[in-house]
Amino acid sequence: MNLSTFKILLTTLGSIFTAGFLYLVIPPLSQNFDIIGAFLGGFVNPFSSAYALDIIFTWLVLAAWVIYDAKTKGIKNGWIALLLGVVPGVAVGAAYYIYLREKQNRN
Repeated sequence: MNLSTFKILLTTLGSIFTAGFLYLVIPPLSQNFDIIGAFLGGFVNPFSSAYALDIIFTWLVLAAWVIYDAKTKGIKNGWIALLLGVVPGVAVGAAYYIYLREKQNRN
């Protein structure tokens, strides 16, 4: 896969996830703006709890990677990926960080 295709794929996947996130989250959140309740909704049964823990730890791995790259490779603005990893989600944060890292490595 060439770089152009890779960038398009990352942007497309991040956009699709963001659209799905907004479609699923905005309507119930607009009716009852309970952020803590929304977070705890991920822990309503053992299966959803396992997926929620997976996402939390995936974000922690992303955070460790971003911090490591900032110190060793001088990657700047990785903190934006960490914010995007919280909202809309780790998929977008990781896609953004990979895109950012590739862009800065090329320069």
